[in-house]
Amino acid sequence: MDRGKQGSKMHILSDAGGLPLVVAVTAGNTHDSKALKPVVEAYLMRQHTWGDRYQKPGRLHADKAYDVPHLRKWLRGKRIGVRIARKGIESSERLGRRRWVIERTMSWLTGYRRLNHRYERNPVNYLAFLGLAATLCCYKRLASLTT
Repeated sequence: MDRGKQGSKMHILSDAGGLPLVVAVTAGNTHDSKALKPVVEAYLMRQHTWGDRYQKPGRLHADKAYDVPHLRKWLRGKRIGVRIARKGIESSERLGRRRWVIERTMSWLTGYRRLNHRYERNPVNYLAFLGLAATLCCYKRLASLTT
């Protein structure tokens, strides 16, 4: 957390293949762990309203910024497996084997010029462009699988 940092942070929940499932935007000076609950709840609510087939995430991989005891407890209560590197105990090297998937997703999204530099003042507009970029990533993956 950098108290003086201006700007915004993208928070992305993706599947194991790197497809963005939920996107969110927070201020640049907020801690990453504060965005975890809303992002996971948004995914669980979205899955639950479809009704026909409910699939909860099996395991959540995250970096050391999300190593907060109450978040681990909350995720266990939701029956979601946790793989978060512990601060001061584990190195990030082992987590990096799965971390590259989300890094690649972030690269896909920041490949769109409008998201690489934040031109929008209104966070709602920036979130809309982020959602549009996530939709385009999903469409491109679908198009490559069907052709």
